[in-house]
Amino acid sequence: MVAESIPFKEQIPVVVCAADPLSRAGIVSQLRRVHGFTIVSLNETSDDAVALMVADAMSDDVAAELRVLRGRGVSRVVLLVARVDDRDLLAAVEAGASGVIRRSEATAGNMAAHFHQAHHSRYGYSQTNNVVEIVSARLRSFGVVEKLPLTKIKSGKTKPHGEVTAHLGGRKTTVALYRREELFANTKLITPCIVTEYSATTLIDANSKAWIDGFGNLLIECL
Repeated sequence: MVAESIPFKEQIPVVVCAADPLSRAGIVSQLRRVHGFTIVSLNETSDDAVALMVADAMSDDVAAELRVLRGRGVSRVVLLVARVDDRDLLAAVEAGASGVIRRSEATAGNMAAHFHQAHHSRYGYSQTNNVVEIVSARLRSFGVVEKLPLTKIKSGKTKPHGEVTAHLGGRKTTVALYRREELFANTKLITPCIVTEYSATTLIDANSKAWIDGFGNLLIECL
């Protein structure tokens, strides 16, 4: 799989929103000293603009302002606050914030650098010329929850929907190709094979056997 990099814009338009004019002036002054940002007004925003909302803490008023920005077409809104807890973080994300940053941890120049450093540490590479965009936030919680119901899928046999050529063990070979959503329960897959789905591609070699259980799980056993 080959991923095409996103073209880098030399200047990212940023809208700075703050109830306190002194706080806004300070943030604008910092951003103007960093290459890659241009400060624009809300009326000058484009599809690629980023809004930076500055506040002391998350509140109902801040949530309302976040919704207004999203309603005016600003799809990327970052909240910069002095203090935030887990409840505030969830409220900010629900109101449309793309990311939340504590003032004590943020400077105009180091936010993107921290992201690229973490990405390189985890994946072995980084694309420092690409624009950094926060696209999701995850929440982990602990507690007593109701047991989720288990739903069995329809039983039957599934034939491969095609074949492809792959290189396995340094040799070119033909492998079966399956679509995950088409697999019935108790299907035994012909190996070697490739199983494709929305979020993953699974390669199963000839030294393994694979089948689908009654709940749709793909089980693989090395021989």
